[in-house]
Amino acid sequence: MKRIPMKITIKVLIFVLSFIVGLHLSNGQGHICLNEQEQTLFKEINAYRVAHKLKPIVLSHALTKVAKEHVKDLNTNYERNQQCNPHSWSNKGEWKGCCYTNTHKNPHCMWDKPREIAGYDSEGYEIVYWHSHEATAQEALEGWKRSSSHNPVIINKSIWRKVNWKAIGIAVEGNYASVWFGQIMDQTPQLQCEQGDEAYSKHTR
Repeated sequence: MKRIPMKITIKVLIFVLSFIVGLHLSNGQGHICLNEQEQTLFKEINAYRVAHKLKPIVLSHALTKVAKEHVKDLNTNYERNQQCNPHSWSNKGEWKGCCYTNTHKNPHCMWDKPREIAGYDSEGYEIVYWHSHEATAQEALEGWKRSSSHNPVIINKSIWRKVNWKAIGIAVEGNYASVWFGQIMDQTPQLQCEQGDEAYSKHTR
């Protein structure tokens, strides 16, 4: 049996994932808005997982809402310092502000945000990327791949090897990219979005 070249296989995979994105972004119950970079990041993360013989993760409306709220908060209110890392939240939104330190002494600062902000009935786990100019999907994923703490989250290695991700949220805006992972299917209603991110914010606040 003739083997299919790897490059062709990857192209077919990307096409299929693009179709999956379309299904998640537009269906009978409404859709959320992902910008071009967010769509690319969603596809590339799932392609990376499939390359490691893992299942793609379903796009979550709730976790995407949390991701979008967080990158907006980071871009507007976060000041980079040695005490509070980018998993922190300001006190200038409809959530409880908190400082997430590198000692991980306050993990619920992150874990509880999906419940608090979007009604997602489980904890959420976030990876964040920052660029001094502008964050992009490709650079974010490459940065996470090189990280000994972030890469295992994406491909379920090390302490994450027994975790089954069933939901993912994506946001890329300004200097930040944020991806949230969850262990239960998203049961929140799908929210109708009109044109662009401003409409998304209007319907989810």
